[in-house]
Amino acid sequence: MSFRQELGDFSSIVCFKAVITGVEDTLGPDGAAVVFTRAGRVRGETLAKSLNLEGSNIPVEKLAETLDAALGTKGTRLCRVVAARDTGSTIEVDTQETVCSAGEPAGSDRTCTFTLGAIWGALESVTGKRFEAKHTDCVLRGGTCDRFVFTKI
Repeated sequence: MSFRQELGDFSSIVCFKAVITGVEDTLGPDGAAVVFTRAGRVRGETLAKSLNLEGSNIPVEKLAETLDAALGTKGTRLCRVVAARDTGSTIEVDTQETVCSAGEPAGSDRTCTFTLGAIWGALESVTGKRFEAKHTDCVLRGGTCDRFVFTKI
């Protein structure tokens, strides 16, 4: 099912980034981060439900593969989900080519609020557990990926 007859389901990164900077100009960086993280979490929860993963508690490695199919090159193209690990006390998810980092200069202080939120919402929906989330490694600041670390609450 396509949402638009002529243009299809996808929009440009340029337009998405304009939304981000417009909201940042209106609410400030911290307010915008709260809004985009929450919006991402809602997206992740909705995605998990649409994939019939809610409460499935599948292994995080399988979840990474499933999220990559839904959000990567075969899906909505939000990001590539390249790996996930359960360390016992945290779950780490590595992403690449996130929409949030696209077009940003090296050294930018931009964080992947929406993308982090989407992974976070999906993870909580699948596991039924609550997590705190942090964006640790960043491609904009020399990392090989954008890494999201989720600590069980």
